[in-house]
Formats: sequence, structure tokens, C-alpha cells
Amino acid sequence: MTPTTTLSPATPPRPQARVRQPNAVVLSYSELLKSVKAAGLLERRVGFYVTLFSVLLLLMTATWFGFALIGDSWFQLLIAAALGILCTQLSFLAHEAGHRQIFASRRANDWAARLLATSVAGMSYSWWEQKHGAHHNHPNVISKDPDIAPGPIAFHTEAVADRQGRFALLTRKQGWFFFPLLFLVGLGLQIDSVKFVFRRAKVTHRWVELPILLARLSVLPVLTFTFLPWGMALAFIGVQLAVFGFYMGASFAPNHKGMPVLPADSRVDFFSRQVLTSRNISGGRFMDILLGGLNRQAEHHLFPDMARPQLDKAAVIVREFCAKHQVPYTETTLLQSYGIIVRYLNDVGLAAGRHFECPMATVTRRY
Repeated sequence: MTPTTTLSPATPPRPQARVRQPNAVVLSYSELLKSVKAAGLLERRVGFYVTLFSVLLLLMTATWFGFALIGDSWFQLLIAAALGILCTQLSFLAHEAGHRQIFASRRANDWAARLLATSVAGMSYSWWEQKHGAHHNHPNVISKDPDIAPGPIAFHTEAVADRQGRFALLTRKQGWFFFPLLFLVGLGLQIDSVKFVFRRAKVTHRWVELPILLARLSVLPVLTFTFLPWGMALAFIGVQLAVFGFYMGASFAPNHKGMPVLPADSRVDFFSRQVLTSRNISGGRFMDILLGGLNRQAEHHLFPDMARPQLDKAAVIVREFCAKHQVPYTETTLLQSYGIIVRYLNDVGLAAGRHFECPMATVTRRY
């Protein structure tokens, strides 16, 4: 018979410490990162970016040559549209430099991004860095991601709870207004940038950005009103801003709009948070160029300093990782993503006044 050991009241049993077991996804994410590094996918591709920048600069020069050649003609609106497209493409480069994707030096990346953003897009890099950084840290998280903050468009049900009257009526059909409103994105970016650099609070490199920003916002009107009739000049500026704004908005919108939204107090692990709230766009190399690499959104959020040409290779590894750990990996065509966005925004608008339930409520929270 096995003897029984009796503990006296003076020596109570020691309670076992509760050990929180890390989730399998959390544990293996480091392995994913090692795989990506081992494949050389975090190496810089400076040659690619130098070539791309040179091509865009050449096209920009040709566009302004066309402006001078065409003269007083309504065909100038085609030049304005071309400028809007090229400004967006150069803004993609500013975005990539801001993520340290181009150069090994952080300083070189920051200055490249700052000079491109202010001189080409008329946008404050300091303002964008603050806003975009918050988005990357908390994608689609209510009250933390500025890209889904309440505004003319409501991106989650909480944002429409208090809307009444005509504003509520418009909100119910807001999905149909979303893409027309993108034509105003360019103007909005520039207005917000000017407000930011003139604010009283500290602005990093304010006295570098301010003169470049003011020069950029002045040069286009001066040139157009000098060489074109007033009506044509106004139309030229309007088309350039509208094309730039729509192209920018239509490139960034598919990434997260219509994807799960997380409550402010959610505690989802880094990998799941970035993948579950991101949507990739199929289309291969053409989409890589058209959307500036934003079509590989899940990979961009997981490895924000990865160069654009490496993202497609990383997508293969990430897709396999998601399948292994049963994490949903979303990829659609560009047109399908636009349809999803319109339906989602209309559903959010119709949900005004209903009980709010986070779309992430059914997703297991990972600690």
C-alpha cells in the first residue's frame, strides 16, 4: 500500500502559478520572419527605385513639355489628368521611402519622403508620418486608426449612432457617395497639411516643409493662370487635383475598407490584427505598378520596410503560413473590392440606431 502524506494546517499546499501560454500564431510568427529574412526579401532594391523614379521624372518632364507645346487649348485637360496620375505615382514612392523601403539609411529615406511629399503632392510629410504611423499600429481599430475616424463617411456602426435628419439620410446611402467624394481627397490632403504645418504645436522640420509646401501650392496656379485663360486654368487645376485625389483614394481604399473593424479595447496579436484587417488585390505585376505595391497589403503591414518588388514573393510565404494556422487571408480583384466597399458602407449607414456589435466579435481574441 502506498503511504499517504498528510500536510498539516501550518503548511498549506503551494498554489501553482498561472502561466499564460502564448498562442501558436504568436510563437510561430518569429519563424515566419526568419523565413522571410532567409529568402532575402528584406534586402533593399535601390536599383528598382532609382529606375522607377527616373522613368517618372522623364514622364513628368515630357508632360510639362506637352503643356508648353499645346498652349491655349482644352486638350490641356489631358495634361492635367496626366499630372494627377504622375503625382500619385511619385506619392507612392514617398510612401515607400517613409516606410524605409528604399534606402538602408533611415535619414535618406526620411528626406526622400519629405521632399517628394511636399514638392510633388503638396502634402506635409510630418503630418502624414504621424497619421499613417497610427494607422499601421492600429489598422481598423475604432478610436485609434485615423483612417476610420468619423467624418462625411462613417466606416463603422458607432460612427453613425448619433446621426439624424438629412445627414442620416445621406449616410444610409453613403456607399454610393464614397467614390465621388474621392475626387476631393487631394484637396483635403493639402488643406490638412497646411493646417498642420501652421499649428502652434511642434512640427518636425517645419521650416523645411513650409516653404516647399507653399511653393508647390503656388507654382501650379501661377503657371496655369499665366499661360492659359482663366476658365481653362481653373479647369486645369480642378482636373489635376481631382485625378490625383481619386487615384490616391481609389488605391488606398481597397486595403482595409469593408474589412473587419476592431473595438478600441481589443487585444489581438500583431499577425492576426494585420492580416484580418487587410485585403490584397490580385492582378500581378500590373497591379504592383498601378497601386504602388499597396495591392500586397497584408505583406506590407507585416513587413512595412519590405521593398515593393519583394512583396509578391513574401505573399506566397504568408499565404502558406495563414493556411497552416487557419488565419483568413483575403484577396479579391480590384473591381470586387470596390463592390464590397460600397455594400459595406451602405450596410453601416443602414445600421444607424441599431445595437452595435463589432464585426470582430466572432473572431477569437489572441493574447
